[in-house]
Amino acid sequence: MSATISIEIPREVIHATRMTPGELKRELAIYLFQQGRLSFGKAREMAGMTLWAFQQTLGSREIPIHYDVQDYEEDLIALRRLNRL
Repeated sequence: MSATISIEIPREVIHATRMTPGELKRELAIYLFQQGRLSFGKAREMAGMTLWAFQQTLGSREIPIHYDVQDYEEDLIALRRLNRL
């Protein structure tokens, strides 16, 4: 079951950042990944980026990729869904 939430951000804040709501969402995903609050897969999904684009973005910002058992298990689930295993 999937659920979403909405966060209200004043227009003035969005205007001040000179970013689109999608760009803000991507930055939040990157920040949460960097802080260890989201796995690579979940952060990439939230950012709405391909695996390679997300990895390149992290690399360009010198953000190390941490890959743990949870990431591995999430990858296995995704591969099973795609019938790749």
